[in-house]
Amino acid sequence: MAAKRFASLLFGNSMRAVAVSAQRNARKFYSAGALLAATGGAMMGTAMIVAKDPIGLDDEEMKINIEEFMCQPITDMNTLEKSEEMMHKMELLCMQLQGQLCQELERIEGTTKFRVDRWLKCEQIQGGGVTCIMEDGAVFERAGVNISVVGGKLRSEAVRAMNSQGRELPEDEEMEFRAVGISSVIHPRNPMVPTKHFNFRYFEVIPELSERQWWFGGGADLTPYYLDEKDVKHFHCSYKAACDLHGPSYYRRFKKWCDDYFFIKHRCMGRGVGGIFFDDFKSKNIDACFNFVKSCSKAVIPSYIPIVNKHKNDGYGLREREWQLTRRGHYTEFNLLYDRGTKFGFSTPGARHESILMSLPPRAAWHYCHNPEPSSKEGQLVEVLRNPKDWASV
Repeated sequence: MAAKRFASLLFGNSMRAVAVSAQRNARKFYSAGALLAATGGAMMGTAMIVAKDPIGLDDEEMKINIEEFMCQPITDMNTLEKSEEMMHKMELLCMQLQGQLCQELERIEGTTKFRVDRWLKCEQIQGGGVTCIMEDGAVFERAGVNISVVGGKLRSEAVRAMNSQGRELPEDEEMEFRAVGISSVIHPRNPMVPTKHFNFRYFEVIPELSERQWWFGGGADLTPYYLDEKDVKHFHCSYKAACDLHGPSYYRRFKKWCDDYFFIKHRCMGRGVGGIFFDDFKSKNIDACFNFVKSCSKAVIPSYIPIVNKHKNDGYGLREREWQLTRRGHYTEFNLLYDRGTKFGFSTPGARHESILMSLPPRAAWHYCHNPEPSSKEGQLVEVLRNPKDWASV
């Protein structure tokens, strides 16, 4: 299916009526509560990034079809439709992206559907979220798409952690925070299909005695088990096109940031073949930043679904499956040892650990001193993981 069609799925002029709307309304919502790890990642700042002025957008692009949502939003829909607050704009973006991606994955999967878990506030955290999880499918061994819309008091240790990353928040006064974000990890069954991760988030703090501070963060990255250079080039070019709409240097900077961030230090290799990563994204014009995030969100489906369709029926054997499980072990190591969002999630009172750990693969393996032959297909992948390429120029 052409990439152009997938791009048009997000905020297109004509919103398709979803045939499964009755099924969505009939879904059982499972009550739970707490902060998703994706939102925790939004709190860990680094150097500020300044966005360009916004590119003009057609009003039609912001029309929302609630029938594409997986369930009711956390915020009242009447409020969302009328509000100009960035929290509400971002929640709508997240709800629509979640719905369209989940429905696309269900279409590929066939019979296996997402479990929809709409959770509401707990004692420590205000707000709620929507966790969509698919497990043990024919194509996707695990796929999760999470949204969180939360707020509350920012703890002093969280403020100190954020300031240690370069932020300048007052540590001697109470602050309210609000955050909204979407995070997804897709673990396919076939080793020839890569794993994909993405997240987009908005975070704001409101000190008692100083001005509100806000920023965006996010990114997307690809983790193949066997290297198909055309696939990696397609993935990177999809996000480069989104970045180029807003700044000629964005892709180069965010690609380098992604390579540096998703690096498994103790193995001296990348978690995958990268993509883009950004944090502390802000400017004097908040809409400029939102438009950039929106452009990146439009690349989620067309950057990945064609790769899934290309390889989902490829043949493989025990050797390929074992290598996939080994690489999933490396993926798990990064998430538990280095990922800031995971660390923050576990340190947050009342955090929902099931949602935090949902990003991990359902099965993984560790083999003692396992080093593939450099000339093998597995060894060729390791070489790329240790020496990142400029994939958009390959």
